[in-house]
Amino acid sequence: MASVKSLLSSFLLLVGAAQALKFDLEATSSYHGNQRRCIRNFVNKDTLVVVTATLDGYKGDGMNVNMHISDSHGNEYGKAKDIAGEQRIVFTSHHDAAFDVCFENYLTGSKYVENPRRHVELDIDIGADAKDWSAIQATEKLKPLETDLRRIEELVGEVVGEMDYLRAREQKLRDTNESTNNRVKWFGMATTFLLIALWGWQIMYLRAYFRSKHLI
Repeated sequence: MASVKSLLSSFLLLVGAAQALKFDLEATSSYHGNQRRCIRNFVNKDTLVVVTATLDGYKGDGMNVNMHISDSHGNEYGKAKDIAGEQRIVFTSHHDAAFDVCFENYLTGSKYVENPRRHVELDIDIGADAKDWSAIQATEKLKPLETDLRRIEELVGEVVGEMDYLRAREQKLRDTNESTNNRVKWFGMATTFLLIALWGWQIMYLRAYFRSKHLI
């Protein structure tokens, strides 16, 4: 039993750690234009997403950090301005699409900044990882092992759903490819028949021309 718990804990820790990202966000002057740092991820439709950004610094330190989340279909899921510390945005996706988490860091000019950058730690939890399993465990009175198995079950279900999506996408691309090949084949055959007909017409025309001139 202990080995099973250890294996489940290692699996869940590996899945959760795969979403963490740390980077430094340099500040620029506002007149230098819009300079964004974006992180892209893919999400299926109607999936819960929790984006947590933890930044060092504080409001009024001479830098202004904004965060913006949107997807490739133009849907906006959240905007946060002048953030510091922990900032969390929760949303449910509207489409099977990629979404971008973008950051901007501007110098406000209110004070001198010796090191104009903010350190960002970004966590993106999707689907089962975005749920509050402690609350679920308390509400449904589940044992820790049952909670871990429930979470793994949902994670596996998400993987299966993504595989089905990729399979359907592959089938759609295959159908499009076959349709294009058929169109190219018929276009090639029609072009060949047209060239043969044109060749025959040229022979008949030249023969009639030479006969009219009594050359043959």
